[in-house]
Amino acid sequence: MASEGGEKPDVGSNQVGAAAVVKKLPKGVWVVPLLRVVAFLATLAATIVMGINRETKTIVVALIGSSPISATLTAKFQHTPAFVFFVIANAIASFHNLLMLAVECFGNKFDFKGLRLLLIPILDMMIVALVSAGAGGAVFMGELGRNGNSHARWNKICDKFESFCDHGAGAFIACFIGLLLLMIINVISILNLRNHLKYSSTNYSFLP
Repeated sequence: MASEGGEKPDVGSNQVGAAAVVKKLPKGVWVVPLLRVVAFLATLAATIVMGINRETKTIVVALIGSSPISATLTAKFQHTPAFVFFVIANAIASFHNLLMLAVECFGNKFDFKGLRLLLIPILDMMIVALVSAGAGGAVFMGELGRNGNSHARWNKICDKFESFCDHGAGAFIACFIGLLLLMIINVISILNLRNHLKYSSTNYSFLP
């Protein structure tokens, strides 16, 4: 029974508003998981290709009279700290996307007051920064290896280790594809959080 002089809350309209929120939120819900799967595959490919990238060659390093002196040299990613960081950053990004896919599937069961929608954009932004740093450092070293630097008298190595450099370039391409998708996912996550807050403030304003 309503209190004397009070107004009975319009429960029916409130339930309709809540139903509208539930109906609007799942629209296009498959887009982010699909982007995450592709981003996961891209960063995983970059990790694997760079992680197993190595090439061994025997080259002539000197001449004594007419006799060549040869040496066997190996190029691998562990020799360059920037490439090591690149592999670590992409491995973390792959694990992040795999974890976020699990959250997308099962996160609703453990969500606490919409905290999931707040944490996802924050974590996505951190991963974007991490992968950007790894890719930037690795690409710089890759460019140095391909073209050298005549001013610093640093010689290029890609004329001797073509396969190593080509595999590294493939890893860079995969990484940048994953990075672009991560940026798009980050924007979508922020928009989802904004829409959630907007719908909540509009449709649940009747709550005390």
